[in-house]
Amino acid sequence: MSTAVILLAAGQGSRMNSDLPKVLHRLAGAPLIAHALASARAVEPERIVVVTGTGADQVDPALRALDPDLRIVHQTEQRGTGHAVAQAVPELAGFEGDVIILYGDTPFIQPETLRAMLKARRDGAAVVVLGFDSPAPGGYGRLITDGAGRLLAIVEAQDATPAQRAITLCNCGVIATEAALLSDLLAEVGTSNAKNEYYLTDIVAIANARGLRAKAIACDPSETMGVNSRVDLAAAEAAFQARARRAALDNGATLTDPGSVWFALDTYIGRDVLIGPNVVFGPGVTVESGAEIIGFCHFEDCHISRGARVGPFARLRPGAELAEDVHIGNFVEVKNAIIDEGAKINHLAYVGDAHVGAKTNIGAGAIVCNYDGVFKHRTEIGARAFIGSNVALVAPLAIGDEALIAAGSVVTEDVPAGALAVGRASQTNKPGLATKLMARLRARKTEKVPG
Repeated sequence: MSTAVILLAAGQGSRMNSDLPKVLHRLAGAPLIAHALASARAVEPERIVVVTGTGADQVDPALRALDPDLRIVHQTEQRGTGHAVAQAVPELAGFEGDVIILYGDTPFIQPETLRAMLKARRDGAAVVVLGFDSPAPGGYGRLITDGAGRLLAIVEAQDATPAQRAITLCNCGVIATEAALLSDLLAEVGTSNAKNEYYLTDIVAIANARGLRAKAIACDPSETMGVNSRVDLAAAEAAFQARARRAALDNGATLTDPGSVWFALDTYIGRDVLIGPNVVFGPGVTVESGAEIIGFCHFEDCHISRGARVGPFARLRPGAELAEDVHIGNFVEVKNAIIDEGAKINHLAYVGDAHVGAKTNIGAGAIVCNYDGVFKHRTEIGARAFIGSNVALVAPLAIGDEALIAAGSVVTEDVPAGALAVGRASQTNKPGLATKLMARLRARKTEKVPG
């Protein structure tokens, strides 16, 4: 049976105390809503409908950047979760299957949990609600069950009786039901509650009143962590990183100091990768099996191939592609550049908008001058070339295979294969002048010092 997802992202998020909509705050290098979308995609939905509202002028473009095929609708008035879901229902026209309702500020719902909800739905439950057990349920809605797994109702905390508030099985808001039934049940939801809002949770009692069966499924409370404040966001980041570090270790990587390594939502680390301390993986990083990352490095939107060795104190920026057995050393920065197999850039260098050939060596202090103040220009360096220390390669430039650039050169013209390029001023020695000059300077200094 087909599945669709409705993702609610219309809330104001006032407790974030921010001009940025809550669902766009970053967790593990990605907007909160990207995590919820990842959960949604795990069940291979036929459609994903996102409901936006407050800050839609910022949220909608961000969503389009994440997935141009998303269906986006607006909740112009904040009238409750039932009202928000109702805005999405027209986008399900013609869809026959199950619908899961998720939340843009709840990033950790696991694929196996959603699959368990869908199984319960297809095993006969008309409505399936995800819950969790909490010793301090506070303001969460309570799941009222008959003790045999049947869910009788969901009662919001402010509407609950003292006996109901003592219940520890809480509602996290995630619901699965059949598309046509969802529309039908929503039509009966009213506003007779403390907030005068349309509660999505009321569909459980409405379904029971019709003789339909509702079921509660419990998951680990860690999955239901919501983000409503900066404190929550920090806690979510800590939870994500702990999970990501454990996953990397379980998948065969070595982290010498796990607590100082930071991952992004989409970081991929292969087996037998060795990662030293204080390494930050930004979005879009892939590290193939057998690579070594020495400490104090920062990576973003780059690819590191098998056998490469990077660091310490290296920075790989977007578009950096390291082939097998490449060496990138201390205080080296690479941006939008392809470094072919076996090339070495070991010290204090910048390589941007370039292609470095196989087994080429780039010396300490060498830089590619890729920006003229308006445009970026590309540099092509052939295989087995040698770029000396403190060389400035002024792009656009082509350097042939096995060329040699003398240390200290400023290269502004193409260098043929096998050629030696020297682009520096001729040295002139003035015998005795250094001694005379220093004596003169010291004398002037003495004249200025009071006796």
